[in-house]
Amino acid sequence: MRKNLRVAAYAICVRDGQLLLARSPAPGGGFEWVLPGGGMEHGEDPYDTVVREVEEETGYRFEPTELLGLDSVRRLIPGPVRRGVDHHGVALVYEGRIVGGDLRYEANGSTDMAAWHPLDDVTGLTRVPMVDKGLALWRERPPAGKAALPPKMNTE
Repeated sequence: MRKNLRVAAYAICVRDGQLLLARSPAPGGGFEWVLPGGGMEHGEDPYDTVVREVEEETGYRFEPTELLGLDSVRRLIPGPVRRGVDHHGVALVYEGRIVGGDLRYEANGSTDMAAWHPLDDVTGLTRVPMVDKGLALWRERPPAGKAALPPKMNTE
């Protein structure tokens, strides 16, 4: 089984009661909202990653002000005999503020638009789990950097 490690950095940017999100194509069709951010390039510092990714996806210049914490997920992705993937994703979540730039959509990237959403409306959006994890870190500010999330319901 192959092993795969992906490290990413994401932004929580709340302004005037609204959260900045980017929209990404969803597996299977449609769209889902994501935190601005993404994968680190080899040799890149996570702080620099989140600054770069926010600008790429939203047009804004982002200044991280606090490392809120991280999320670590491991999943086994099956494949043909001995060809599956043991995937481990580590996501660092930074809080920060917009210090310049103008809202614009990413061209030829992983997202197609960005928008501000009232915090109270986020739960009604089609979104990736990382949005909820990031907001939990932002609300709880856990000393150890790991948010307590409610257990997921098994729908099978």
